[in-house]
Amino acid sequence: MRQGGRRAGAAWLGVLAVATVLVAVLSEVLVSALVPAARALGLNQVFIGMVVLAISSNAAEHLSAVRVARHDRMDLAVGIALGSSIQIALFVAPFFVLISRWIAPQPMDFAFSLQEVAAVGAAVLIAGQVASDGESNWLEGVQLLAVYAILAAAFYFLPGGG
Repeated sequence: MRQGGRRAGAAWLGVLAVATVLVAVLSEVLVSALVPAARALGLNQVFIGMVVLAISSNAAEHLSAVRVARHDRMDLAVGIALGSSIQIALFVAPFFVLISRWIAPQPMDFAFSLQEVAAVGAAVLIAGQVASDGESNWLEGVQLLAVYAILAAAFYFLPGGG
């Protein structure tokens, strides 16, 4: 019984490794397609990072949150959305900054413009305000989407990309 459990564990690690490689390949395809499209549309780098990549890279989390919200499990939907954001902010971004020192042609940094810091600060304050009462309704959802649209428009019209 124990031997079979190890084999199953090794098989799942193999599946995870293959999935990781496929995600990396698809990410490269996305970026290579996004660069010429962004140039053709006149999009700046800040807009691409804060809006386009943020939406596309978390599509699975967004879909999961919408599905559980449709089943009136708002606590889980909010947990998925906030948990994904926290994971990106506290683990994924710092990890890529550290690993970029060795594998990237140019190391990444955490140099943010005033507009980017203000947007993150506003997002934290607004998310905290919405989640603080432990309840949600459609109007709060519409307000959150409006805030995101305002921030997207601000980054779209940001001169020089920040």
